[in-house]
Amino acid sequence: MATVEDRVGDVAALRERVGAMEDYLHLDKKRAEIERVEARAAEPGFWDDAQAAQSVMSGLSGVREEVKLYESICADLDNLEVANELAVEGEDVEMADEVAGIIKDLGTRIDSLEIATWFDGEFDAGDAIVTIMPGQGGLEAQDWAEMLMKMYLKYAERSGWKIDMHDAPEGVELGIDRAVFTVHGRNAYGMLLSEAGVHRLVRISPTDEKKRRQTTFAGVEVLPVIGDDIEVELNEEDLRIDVFRSSGPGGQSVNTTDSAVRITHIPTGIVVSCQNEKSQHKNKETAMVILRARLYEYEEEKRQAELDELRSERKDITFGSQIRNYVLYPYQMVKDVRTGVETGNVDAVLGGDLDDFVIGYHRWRVGGQSAAEAGS
Repeated sequence: MATVEDRVGDVAALRERVGAMEDYLHLDKKRAEIERVEARAAEPGFWDDAQAAQSVMSGLSGVREEVKLYESICADLDNLEVANELAVEGEDVEMADEVAGIIKDLGTRIDSLEIATWFDGEFDAGDAIVTIMPGQGGLEAQDWAEMLMKMYLKYAERSGWKIDMHDAPEGVELGIDRAVFTVHGRNAYGMLLSEAGVHRLVRISPTDEKKRRQTTFAGVEVLPVIGDDIEVELNEEDLRIDVFRSSGPGGQSVNTTDSAVRITHIPTGIVVSCQNEKSQHKNKETAMVILRARLYEYEEEKRQAELDELRSERKDITFGSQIRNYVLYPYQMVKDVRTGVETGNVDAVLGGDLDDFVIGYHRWRVGGQSAAEAGS
């Protein structure tokens, strides 16, 4: 349990971090920008070009959100300092526990706002398309893929993001054959880049009568949602579009009509599918969005053979290629191979508590970039 001195030190450290953020987030400039754009939006003729106006207001929304998050952190920190003083003066154990929880929560929120400043890539602030594929491990890998899917859905919920599930057909006996979904939210793509790669699970097999230890793998792909303003060469004559009956859950009308859509890009062999909407038209529309993202990435990989700027190097979904290990037996631990971040609370991680791993990855990534720049 944290001592009084620990809590006082933690609160002081948070105050120092928040004070520094005022400068490096350039909040004065951002507040001035908000006032300027709001004044412009009130001028006659601003909305005559609806598309341009919407683009301007969309950019303003992100700036507003950043300022709002900072100001809410400042207000909660003020309240925290008062609560901690009362806990110390009154030797209130229950309030002290509450203060410790608030300290942890504020630290996480400050981390999130801090790393948001690191996302300067073209698509970092936007939405992400996540694909989960079972790897080595047979039927167990399908179960592991479903566990990962649930973990990311819970993480998205904790982050206040919205999920559109596109494809998650059930496995042969358990788990899922794959999962494809879009995550809508501020910095979703930038944040989730930490998850791109191979994830390794070690546990007692739930299907083995002899209860032997099993190692299984699943791969996670993270792609940006490509806006209509980004040019992607896509010719209708290069596409083969198949419709079929949905094999996944979604209601009676989904499973009894040919609403699912599979699109094959013949020149590259890229195949995408979507079957979770009841409308064939909506499934096709979503599949095209995913295809554009994959084609964009395909072209990026051709132009940059040594370094793919959009995701980690592609590896086989098998031993030795993992980015993170999840061990449920003979001990419990989750450890990121790249950053060294680890925890023994496996249940919390699988329940969507990924902040330490996501933030740890981006600190490691930015630190590596800074070191490379310093040495060049």
